[in-house]
Amino acid sequence: MKRFLKHALCAVLILAVSSSMLLTGCGKKDSTTASDAGSAAASASTSPQAEESSRGNTSKASQTDESRKETDASAAASKASSTEDTSEKATESTKTTESTKAAETAKAPDTTKAAETAKTPDTTKAAETATAPSESHRQENWSDYSNESQGWGQGVNFNSKNQPEGSLSYQKKYDSYDAHFIGSDTDSKVIWLTLDEGYENGYTAEILDVLKEKNCQAVFFITGSYAKQNPDLIRRMIDEGHVVGNHSWSHPSKGMPSLSVEEQIEDITRLHDYVKEHYDYEMTLFRNPAGIFSERSLAVTRSLGYDSMFWSFAYADWDPDKQPDPEEALKKLTDRLHPGALYLLHAVSKTNTEILGDFIDQARSQGYEFKLP
Repeated sequence: MKRFLKHALCAVLILAVSSSMLLTGCGKKDSTTASDAGSAAASASTSPQAEESSRGNTSKASQTDESRKETDASAAASKASSTEDTSEKATESTKTTESTKAAETAKAPDTTKAAETAKTPDTTKAAETATAPSESHRQENWSDYSNESQGWGQGVNFNSKNQPEGSLSYQKKYDSYDAHFIGSDTDSKVIWLTLDEGYENGYTAEILDVLKEKNCQAVFFITGSYAKQNPDLIRRMIDEGHVVGNHSWSHPSKGMPSLSVEEQIEDITRLHDYVKEHYDYEMTLFRNPAGIFSERSLAVTRSLGYDSMFWSFAYADWDPDKQPDPEEALKKLTDRLHPGALYLLHAVSKTNTEILGDFIDQARSQGYEFKLP
């Protein structure tokens, strides 16, 4: 029995050991399997996340790259834009500068010319006119010219053309002084009609009416007082195509030779400058007061750029209180017609005013034409 119990106990122990070993092996295996399963599960569980994360990271990286690219592109575009803007601004600035310079360049001459144009009539030319005589005075040796006074009258001797012999001889003698004792065309039926205006006697407007009606131009020689006192008449002379001439500022009764050279220059240029300033008109013809002159006075007049105008016909018409008979006066004027005639009439004469239209008509009927010097 004991032997049986011994054998049974041994069997139980073996069975227990085997069971224990079996249980231990199964647990390990299950544990490993569970661990592996857990790892696999974890792997399975984390793989999508990792994939997502990877994808996300890739996406983010891609987005980052794209963002960077976009940023870079934007920056490049911005830089290009900035560069273009800068370039455009620089171009615009250059254009503006060039435009400004061009405008300034274009403007400068206009301003200078405008200033010169504005200045010329009142200052420059007047100054040139005023200074020219003194320059000429310094250059000329006036003692080389005789200052012997000579009175002028055409005389009573005439050639076959009815021209005064005195006018022809004086013209030849003083031609180099730019003096005219007869018209320049002594072969043609041409008349230079001139009227002296020492003062206004109320007839000039009517004389201008006649000249306008007859379409005839004349030369009016004025003095300083006349220029100041009769602006409307002088303006009308100029506007209607007549010539205004210089008869000196003061009209010295003893003629220009009675004045010093400096006084002659002053007397002529004073009237010249006054007419230039107030009428914007430049005179070039001079008539010696009382017809008195000298070689020196002719030289002075020439140095001032003037021609001296005398006459080849004149008669006693200057005294308002001793006016010639109109019919006799008209016959005298027409009888003395000649080629190259240089007529002197006085505008203070009532007779001249009455016969002027008829004289123009009769002269034209004989083939003469009236011209300006």
